[in-house]
Amino acid sequence: MSLFADVALPVPLDKPFTYAVNGVVPVVGARVIVPFSGQRLMGVVVRLHNIAPTDGFEIKPIQQVLDSEALLDRYLLKLAEWIAQYYVAPLGEVLRGMLPLMAEVKRDLLYRITDHGRKVLYEGAEKGSSRRSKLSPEDQNREYAILNYLDSGEPAKPSAIRSATQAGKALLDAMARKKWLLREAVADTRDARRLEKIAVLVEDTRMPKLNENQQLILAELAAAGGRMRVRDLRNSGTLLENKVPESTLATLVKRNLVRIDEEPETFYLGGVHAEGKKHAHEHALNETQTEAYAAIAIALDKGGFQPHLLYGVTGSGKTAVYFAAMKRALEAGKSSLLLVPEIGLTPAMAAQMFAAFGDDVALLHSQLTPDERAEQWHRIRRGDARIVVGTRSAVFAPVANLGLIVIDEEHDSSYKQEETPRYHGRDTAVMRAKLLDIPIVLGSATPSLESWANAQKGRYALITMAERVSNRPLPAVELIDMREEFRNTGTDQIFSRQLILETQAALDRGEQAMILLNRRGYSYVVMCRACGDKIQCENCAISMTFHKPVLGADAHAHAGERLECHYCGFRRNVPKRCPKCESEHLYYLGAGSQQGEERLQEIFPGARIGRMDRDTVRTRVDMERMLSRLHSGEINLLVGTQMIAKGHDIHGVTVVGVVGCDHALGLPDFRAAERVFQLLTQVSGRAGRGDAPGRVVVQTYHPDHYAIRFAARHDYLGFVAKEMQYRRWMHYPPNTVLTNIVLQSQKLEEASAWAANIGKWFVSRGTPGLRVLGPAAAPIVRLKRIYRFHFVLKAEKRQTLNSILYAMLAHADAQGIPRRGILIDVDALHLM
Repeated sequence: MSLFADVALPVPLDKPFTYAVNGVVPVVGARVIVPFSGQRLMGVVVRLHNIAPTDGFEIKPIQQVLDSEALLDRYLLKLAEWIAQYYVAPLGEVLRGMLPLMAEVKRDLLYRITDHGRKVLYEGAEKGSSRRSKLSPEDQNREYAILNYLDSGEPAKPSAIRSATQAGKALLDAMARKKWLLREAVADTRDARRLEKIAVLVEDTRMPKLNENQQLILAELAAAGGRMRVRDLRNSGTLLENKVPESTLATLVKRNLVRIDEEPETFYLGGVHAEGKKHAHEHALNETQTEAYAAIAIALDKGGFQPHLLYGVTGSGKTAVYFAAMKRALEAGKSSLLLVPEIGLTPAMAAQMFAAFGDDVALLHSQLTPDERAEQWHRIRRGDARIVVGTRSAVFAPVANLGLIVIDEEHDSSYKQEETPRYHGRDTAVMRAKLLDIPIVLGSATPSLESWANAQKGRYALITMAERVSNRPLPAVELIDMREEFRNTGTDQIFSRQLILETQAALDRGEQAMILLNRRGYSYVVMCRACGDKIQCENCAISMTFHKPVLGADAHAHAGERLECHYCGFRRNVPKRCPKCESEHLYYLGAGSQQGEERLQEIFPGARIGRMDRDTVRTRVDMERMLSRLHSGEINLLVGTQMIAKGHDIHGVTVVGVVGCDHALGLPDFRAAERVFQLLTQVSGRAGRGDAPGRVVVQTYHPDHYAIRFAARHDYLGFVAKEMQYRRWMHYPPNTVLTNIVLQSQKLEEASAWAANIGKWFVSRGTPGLRVLGPAAAPIVRLKRIYRFHFVLKAEKRQTLNSILYAMLAHADAQGIPRRGILIDVDALHLM
C-alpha cells in the first residue's frame, strides 16, 4: 500500500505537494481534500509512492478522499502535464480547469475557539484584550456568548453561531483577528444532480369529498395524462386564474390522492429540450462536400493521428461535412467532440446536433449553471452522450471512446484562454488527438496563419471547399472611402450614402440587412473640449464608454445612463462638468452600436431593428430569442458588434454593412491585419446565403490597406502571401514562437523594479536565437488597479523559449519576485 500521495493544488506554485495517506488510499486522478496554509483545499492526486520527503516539512495527512475512482483518465492527465509544461502553468490550476465540478463541492467557513479565546472566557476580557472598551455592551455580551457556545471545542458555522447568539459575521471576524477564534475554510461533497418534482395522480383511490380547488388540481392532472411537473401545474392557466393556493397540492398529497416523484431535470439545449430520441435526418452533400467528407472518412477508417485543415469559403457547407463525419464515427462505435468559439453559437449548433443525433448530444459551456455543467460532465463520462458540443473548455470533456475532434472556426481568438492557464483550445485539441491517436479536423473560411503554415509544411492535410452550396456566388463587396465621403458631404456621418441606399433597397424588397459596428455603447470617448482630458476608468488606464438609457421590454436592470469600463466593469454617473478643469464642455466622440441603432431608427423609421452586442445579449436565452426573431423575419435590420459575424446562417440577409472595422489596424498588435481580414471576410459571408445574391458595403479610412483590398476580393491566398512576407521580415509567428511576459503589481514602483530586474537578467544571459523586446509599459499600463510592464520574447525554436522561461522563473523566485506577479502568455494572441 502506498504511504504518500502527491497532490496538485489550485495555487500559483509549480509543484505538487506530498501528503500522507490516511485510511482510504486514493487513486491517481481522484479528488481529495487536504490541509494547505490554514485552509482545506481540493486537489487532484497525480502520484502514489512510498518515498518520504526529505525537505524537513511536516507531512500532513489527506483529510478526505472524494472519489472512489479516477475522474481523469491517463490521457487527460498526460494532457494536463503537457499544458502545464508547454504554457508554463501550475499543474494544479490546469487540473482545476479540467474538472468543472465545483457544484459538487460545498464550501463552508467554520469558527473554532482558540486556547487564547478559552483563556479570555475563563479569566475575563480585561486581561485578554485592551480593545474591549471600543465595543458596545451588547457586543461584549455576544462575544462571551460566542466563546461559551464554542467552548466544547467543536467548530461551528456562522449561521449556527448567529442562531445561538445573534452575532453577525463582522463580530466573528473581529474575534478571529484578536486570536480568540480560529477561522477554517472547509469543503465537502454534495449531490449536484438537478431533480424536478413530478405530481402523479394516484389511481384506484377512493375519492373523498373535495373542495373546488382540490377538484381543479385533480382535473388538471387528469387532462395531462396523470403526470405533470409541479412547477407547470402551479403555473397552469386554470390554477392561476382561480388563485389556487400552493398548500392545496400538499393537502392532496397528505390524503394520498397525489404523490410527488423526483426525476432528473430536463436539460435545455438551445431551442429544444433534450428528452427522448429524435429522428436523425440526413444532410445531402454536394460534390465538393462529398470530396471533403471522403478525405475525413478515410482517416476515420484508417485510424491514427491525422490532423486536417478544412478550408472552405463562407457558405460552402462545412457544418454538413462535420455532421457526416461525426455520424461515420458514431456508426463505428466512436464518440465525437465539436468545439465552437462562441457561447452564442453553441445553442444553435447543439439544436442541430440534437435534431440529427437525439439524446446522444451533450453541451458544455460557461453559461451553464454549476449543477447543469456537472450533470452534463457526468453524462459524458458515463458514455450516455457520444456527441459533445462546447466552447473552449469542452476540450477537457471526459468523452468515452473518443474517435474524432472537430474545431469549427479554428482561427477564432476566443479559443485562447485569458486567465491562467493560458492555453489555446485549438492547439490543446490537436495535442489531445495526438495522445489518443485519432483524427482531428480544423475548419475555417479564414484559417489562422499558424494552421495554414502547418498545412503548407505537410503537418496538416489540406481540404479545400472553394464554392458555396448550390453554386451561390460570393457577395459583391464595395469599398467606401470615408475620407472622400467627408469631402463630398462636409459632414462626419456614421453611415455613408451608399450604405443607406443599399439598405433601403433591401428593406423595400422584403429582404434583411446586417450592419457591423464593432464598438459597444453609445460613444467610446468622453473628452473635455477645454483641457483635452478624457474621462478614464478609476481602475484601468482606458477611456470609459458612454451608454445611454435602454428603453423597452428587453431593457436590463442596469441600463441607465452611465459611463462604463469594458475591461473591469466599473461604472459611474455621467458628470456635468470635467473632473479635471470643471468645464461644462464635454464632447462625446466615436459611435458605438447603441448610437448606430438610434441613428438607423431615424433613417429607417419603418424598419424592424434589432441590436446584438454584450449589452443586449447577456445570456443564452437572449441569443436564442434574437436569432429566432431574425430567422422568422421579425427583425429585418440588425446592427451589432462582431457577435453578428460568427456562423449565423440567415437566408434572408442580402446586404451587409461594415462600419469602423479598420480602427483595429492602428492597434499595437502584429496580428491586427489578420484580424481585420478575418472579420471582414466572416461578416461578408453572412450576405447572400439564400437564393438572392448578396452585397457588402465596407466603409473604411484605409481603402488601400492590403487587408481591406484582399478581403474585398475574397482573396485569402493573396492575403496570406502578403502577410507571411511581413511576418518573415519582422520575425513573428508562424515563423517564430512568441511569448508575452507581464510583470504586475498594485504598486507602480514595485512592478517597474521587477521588470527592470528581469530585463537586466535577460541582458546578462544573452541566449542565442532569442530576441527580447522590453521591458516596456504594457499598452494598457494599469488594468483593474494593477500596474503592468511587459516583455515580448521571440525565438526560432520552442525548446529555446521554454527553457528560458523556466530559468527566468527560477531567477525571479531567487530575487523574491512572487509567482503571482508574473504572467506568462505562451503563443500570445494579444499583447495588451
